[in-house]
This record gives sequence, structure tokens and C-alpha cells, in this order.
Amino acid sequence: MLKRVFITGTDTAVGKTVVSRALLQALAATGKRVVGYKPVAKGSKMTPEGLRNKDALVLQSVSSLTLPYEAINPIAFSEEESSVAHSCAINYSLLSNGLAQLGEQADHVVVEGTGGWRSLMNDLRPLSDWVVQEQLPVLMVVGIQEGCLNHALLTAQAITSDGLPLVGWVANRINPGLAHYAEIIEVLSQKLPAPLVGELPYLPRAEQRDLAKWVDVTRLGATDPLRAAV
Repeated sequence: MLKRVFITGTDTAVGKTVVSRALLQALAATGKRVVGYKPVAKGSKMTPEGLRNKDALVLQSVSSLTLPYEAINPIAFSEEESSVAHSCAINYSLLSNGLAQLGEQADHVVVEGTGGWRSLMNDLRPLSDWVVQEQLPVLMVVGIQEGCLNHALLTAQAITSDGLPLVGWVANRINPGLAHYAEIIEVLSQKLPAPLVGELPYLPRAEQRDLAKWVDVTRLGATDPLRAAV
């Protein structure tokens, strides 16, 4: 299993946090020290302790290391700021330093992105620019719904075109009524240049559940020709 992995999705709201939770739980079950990292979070809410993002809090809750919130989520935008976050300067060095510090303390760091692969962060730059800078292997979450084949293939192409290894993908059934689910999984398994690491069924309140059994961390990078020692 890779020491660091970046979780992206075919779109926003496809289940990156749920899959990150599942991955962290599965790794922790092997006795490893694991930590989740949400470098940039939008839609955060003000609390007595400061801005807090619900996705980052999920990652913090399943990390096996006890760390301050700011170590998990160094940059948080409020709901009001999120609409104009592209005009705010994001210090990529801050993100890199935070990642390095977590890597010194944990066996595995699961890094959750914001939005999709090309979602813009600041100065019309996507967070994927930072992922390329860090040379992080990528796990893609596919929200299984109408149109997901096109979204998944385009996202996979963008990741590999950026020179990064796509080490796996996870199917998240976000539409329980979708017909031809099995056929979609079969096509994606044939077309994507990475192994299927897990299938998450439609689960109410999934962010509160034990999801470890739905992913197989031993398959990460199992058939990816671009896998490198990262």
C-alpha cells in the first residue's frame, strides 16, 4: 500500500469523503497509523473553535493520530467565501509542509481533494496543480449515475495526461434506483487503466458507518503500469 494517496472524484458530491473514510478505516484495521488530510475545504462553518468543515471533521474522526484540526485542514473557506475562493491566494507551500509533517507521523496519509480533478482553487488554478507538484498517486471515486462513464474516462485521461499514476478507482452507488448498475461497473472495469478497489452500496448516513469491508487496499496500484515508488 502506498504511503500517500490523493482522492479525487468524477464530480463534486460523488463520495470522496465516504471513500476516504473507508480507506482510512481499512488501513487502520491493519494496525497502521493513518491520518486524513483535507488541504483545502470549502463550505466551512464558524464554530466556537473557528472555521470547521464537515468533511475534514470526518477525516479527523477516523484518523488514528490525535492531531489539531488545523493539521488536518490547513485552509478552510466559509460558505460565504467559497463562491469567491478562486480570488483568494492559496499558499501551496503551506499545503506541502502540512503533508510532509503528517507523513513523518503516519504510515499512510489519505489526501482528499475538493470538487473534481480540474476544480479551480485560486488564480484560476486547479488543486491538481499541487497534486502534480507533490507527485501523489491518485485514487478516483466514480459516482455511479447517468453519464458517469464519460466523466470517469475523461477524469482518468486527465490524471494520466498530467503524468500521475491512477492507482485505482472506487464505485460509489449514489443513485440506488439506477438501472444497469452491473453493466456500468463491467464497462468501467474494462476501460479504466487501474484496478477496481471497492464498491460502496447506497448507504444512508455513510459518513457515520464502518466502511472498511467495502474496499480492498491490497488492490491499490495492482495493475497500474505507471505505478512508481512514491
